[in-house]
Amino acid sequence: MEATREIYWNIGHGVVIPMYLLALAALGIAAWGFWQRLPVWRQGKPLDRFDRYDERARRLVSHVLSQEKVARVKDGGIPHAFFFWGFLTLFGGTMVVMLQADFFTPLMRVNILSGEFYEAFSLVLDLAGLVAILMLAALFIRRFMVKPAGLETVNDDYIVHQLLFAILVTGFCVEGARMAATELPQNPALARFSPVGYVFAHLFTGLTDDSIRTTHQVLWWTHFALVLGLFAALPYTKLRHILTTSVNAFFAPLEEKGTIATLNLEDEALEQFGATKVTDLTWKDIFDADACTSCKRCQDRCPAHATEKPLSPMKVVKQVGEAACTAPDSYLVETVTADALWSCTTCRACQDICPAEIEHVNKILEMRRSLSLMAGEFPGDEVRTAVSNVEVNGNPFGLAYAGRGDWAEGLPVARVSEGEEADILYFAGCYASFDKRNREVARSFVRICAAAGIRVGILGKEEKCCGEPVRKLGNEYLYQMTAAENIEAMKGSGARKVVTTCPHCFNTLSRDYRDLGFELETEHYATFIHGLIRKGGLALSPAERFPFTYHDSCYLGRYKDIFAEPRAVLAAAGGDLREMDKSGCDSFCCGAGGGRILAEEKLGTKISEARVRMAEETGAPLLVANCPFCLTMFEDGIKTGGFEGRMRVRDLAEIIVERLVVL
Repeated sequence: MEATREIYWNIGHGVVIPMYLLALAALGIAAWGFWQRLPVWRQGKPLDRFDRYDERARRLVSHVLSQEKVARVKDGGIPHAFFFWGFLTLFGGTMVVMLQADFFTPLMRVNILSGEFYEAFSLVLDLAGLVAILMLAALFIRRFMVKPAGLETVNDDYIVHQLLFAILVTGFCVEGARMAATELPQNPALARFSPVGYVFAHLFTGLTDDSIRTTHQVLWWTHFALVLGLFAALPYTKLRHILTTSVNAFFAPLEEKGTIATLNLEDEALEQFGATKVTDLTWKDIFDADACTSCKRCQDRCPAHATEKPLSPMKVVKQVGEAACTAPDSYLVETVTADALWSCTTCRACQDICPAEIEHVNKILEMRRSLSLMAGEFPGDEVRTAVSNVEVNGNPFGLAYAGRGDWAEGLPVARVSEGEEADILYFAGCYASFDKRNREVARSFVRICAAAGIRVGILGKEEKCCGEPVRKLGNEYLYQMTAAENIEAMKGSGARKVVTTCPHCFNTLSRDYRDLGFELETEHYATFIHGLIRKGGLALSPAERFPFTYHDSCYLGRYKDIFAEPRAVLAAAGGDLREMDKSGCDSFCCGAGGGRILAEEKLGTKISEARVRMAEETGAPLLVANCPFCLTMFEDGIKTGGFEGRMRVRDLAEIIVERLVVL
């Protein structure tokens, strides 16, 4: 017999019109529910996320179909991805059946659901349904039995799991009843291509033909009603994330990672800086709350939350959503709390892992702007003093700006502000200029360049703090003031390229300063040195091997996707790398980002100690950093955490300068 089946068997084609009308009604209920959410989202400020439409559409399709970010975390992510693919396959199969029944058969008199194609079609759908059921069961066990810490379970979770499970099981029951009355007695060879349906079919073989037909009709309508319920429930339950999370892939920013809105401080019409109320945020910030799946990945990756500080990125997003629905005029900062806002290191681990493309960091920064610019608040008096020092002396230490270039005494550097020429301009930053420990890094970098025949120029006293720490603390005014002076000095230097040893300076100069008219090429010293080695301009001796573990600083790794080059440089110098469990994109913060380098860590335990402990667990006695903030924090973490004698931290430049081979 031909491999095919009768569509609408035992139901009749008379069901088509009422079926479509009911489906339209369910979709109408869903559309109405989402329409009612529009006024909530529109409370936020305008933001253009419909630009570069083609690129956004491609990303939407790619992210949704690949489930790349969902599957990135094995615990819960992989089962969720496989469930999605299984359910999507079943949905696609239903669309094919619909086309066959309501288009190909009546209009073209063609049956595509026959022969080998139908056999493959049946097998694929059966296996997809089985995968969906197994993955849903795994997710059920994880949520309701294993109960991972921090994973919130609400009534919606019970409803959603039961509804999806009922849809899948009743679907197989409908198939089994049909097969019991048709394929098993008439075409048993075809039943092999529906292995799951074959198992369900045997549940009905003891019934009479009339009983099977009656049961089939009841199950068919039950299954159809459950599917309609799924459609109608979308905007009113957590199922809304099926659409909102997917759409958020379209709305996600296309700008370079870490981009912050640059305020027009000359606009006299501006009366509000930052976000005091939820209406001061953008519509996308509010929409994010509906896209959030409460998967807690952001919370699990947050270094502040991991060290007992009052910050959960997930809760911040939820609080924004709740305020938008219930109290849009309330003081949002008070709801989130200042302690939670100041605890953020802006490491971007939350956004990097979020499968819903939620923008956690910029929400926090907008609320910090309100605290700083509108209320004049800071995390502590020590931060207030440091910010004042930046304003007066151009550095957070309060040291005389005239001594900013003293670290370079005796080194072959050009003072470009005095008209001397150089191959590159080295933007040293505050720590390399004034901190005794980090001055050695700056000196090492200059010696490396000299060995490669590169003449380094510096601004000396003309250089000021890049402004990144104060900007991340919310003081946009002071940031723009210092940035403008730095840009003028660098433009006047005649330099064609700027190199930094600080990832924070690197991000600020290469991305943030662009909004203020700065155009010079900027590079971090890790990739600069890697380029010198690769081109043969710098030779290293790898003869003396050394074990080490490497820390991916947040602002070089997650912000700039620079992971391989520093490792390659250290390998060329003879290093044997022992990776920490949290490395690469999953790296753990040192605790200094977001302006926290200027603040005392008074809440919870020290982030730096937690990271040093991770380094010690590798068994390597040496921790290598590429950032002055990280170096400073780890030096402190080793002392306060009791790791002295067991762990040592050094900068990449200090390692390389000791292994130079003079050409």
